[in-house]
Amino acid sequence: MTATADAEAAANELTPLADYLGSVLRRLRALPPLDLDLTQAYGNVLAEDVVAPHSFPAFDQAAVDGYAARWEDISGGSRGPGYVPAPSGIPGGRSIRLNVVGDLGAASWRPVRLTPGSCFSVAAGAPLPVGADVVVPVEWTDQGMAAVEIFRAPKRGYGVRRAGEELSAGTLLARAGTYVSPALVAVFAATGIGHVVVRPSPRVVIVATGDELVDVGRGSQPGQVVDTNSHALTAAAAEAGALAYRVGICDDDPEALRGLLEDQTLRADLIITTGGTGTGPGDMVRRILSRKEGGRAGPVAFTDVALYPGTALGFGTVGAEEVPVVCLPGEPGAALIGFEVLARPAIQLLAGAEPVFRPSVRAHLLETVSSPVGLREFRPAHVAERRGGGYTVQPLAGGPFTLSGLAEANGLLVLGERVTTAAAGSTVDVLLLDRRR
Repeated sequence: MTATADAEAAANELTPLADYLGSVLRRLRALPPLDLDLTQAYGNVLAEDVVAPHSFPAFDQAAVDGYAARWEDISGGSRGPGYVPAPSGIPGGRSIRLNVVGDLGAASWRPVRLTPGSCFSVAAGAPLPVGADVVVPVEWTDQGMAAVEIFRAPKRGYGVRRAGEELSAGTLLARAGTYVSPALVAVFAATGIGHVVVRPSPRVVIVATGDELVDVGRGSQPGQVVDTNSHALTAAAAEAGALAYRVGICDDDPEALRGLLEDQTLRADLIITTGGTGTGPGDMVRRILSRKEGGRAGPVAFTDVALYPGTALGFGTVGAEEVPVVCLPGEPGAALIGFEVLARPAIQLLAGAEPVFRPSVRAHLLETVSSPVGLREFRPAHVAERRGGGYTVQPLAGGPFTLSGLAEANGLLVLGERVTTAAAGSTVDVLLLDRRR
C-alpha cells in the first residue's frame, strides 16, 4: 500500500467528528433553572420566554425638552381665545405666540389638559398634557416663560412618545435560550420585570495533568513543560460564560487524580482535564480513567476522533453526582481547538444557550492549503468582510499548532475529512470566533 492509502485506511478507523459530538451532547442536560433578581441575571441564559407585563412607555410623554402644544395652534389652523399673533420672527416668514400655562417635569403626576392657544413647558420624559400632539424643541423658540414665540413648526407628532409605542403589554421580549445582556436588562426593567428565570452559569473546573508540568513564571528546562493549558482553558471557559476555576497541576499519580476529581465534583458542573489522552507511555489519564474495575468499564471513554489537531478525546462522568468530564489533549494548540470543538458546546448546552455552536460563514479562500487525509481540520485564520458582501479568509502561518496564530485568529478555517487540498479562490467554511461570546 502507498503512504496515502495507509493514511486513508487509518483515518477510516476513526470516529467521525459529527457522530462523536452528537453522542456526547446527547448525554448532557441543561442545568436546573433559577429565579433570579434582575440585578443578578446578567450573563445567564433565560430558561423561559419573557413577555412584557406592562407597556413601554407606560404613558404618553415628551421625547425632548420643549413646549407641548396642539399642532393646530402652531400650524396656524386654530384661532382660539389664547391665540396671540406674533410679529415676524424670520425674514420672509412669521412666528406663533402661545401662552405658557404651566411646567411639567418627569416627576409630574397630576393630569392636565391643553386649551386652544396654550402650551406647557415640558422636560424630556414628562407626561404629556391631554390634547397635546407635538412638542416644539426649545431651540425653535424664544424660550419664553409666560408666553413663548415659536419660530419653526415641527410636523404633527414630533417630540411625542405614545404609551406602548415601543413595546406593548404582552410583547415577547426574549425567548428561552437568550443570553441576558445589559440592554435586555434595561428592557425588562422598563416593562416592569424584577425577576427572571434563568439557567445558572456552569461551574467549570480545569485540571492540567502530567509529571512534566511546571507552573508559569519560569522558563522550561529539559524534562519540564510550562503549564499553558490550565490558564488558557480557564480563560476560554470564562469567555464561554462559565464560572471557571483553575485547579492547577496534577501529577500522573492514579490515586491523586482520582481523589482530585472526586473532590472537585462538589463544586463543578463540568470538569475539563488536559493531557494524557493518547496511548503513549506517559499518557496516564487515559489509562487511569478508562481502566475497568470489577468488570465494569472506567468512568471515562476515550475515542480516537477524525479531528486535527488532537484526535484523542475523552468523555464520561465521575462521582456520585455523575459530573461530566471532558478530557482534552496536552498539546496547547490541540487543547484549545478541542475546547472549541467539544468543551465549549458542552458549556453552552449546560447553560441552556441556543445555539450551542459558534456561528459559521462561507468564505473566499485567499491561499491554497493542504490538509491531512480523513481528518476534519480546524485551522486558525483571519476572516474579513468583502466590500459588496461576503467574506474572505486568510489562513494564518504555522497551522493549528501555533499559539501565536490562535492568538491572532478571529476564525477557524474548517477543512472536511475528504479535503486534502483547498485551492485559493475556493469557498470554504469558517467558524467565527466572536471573543465577546
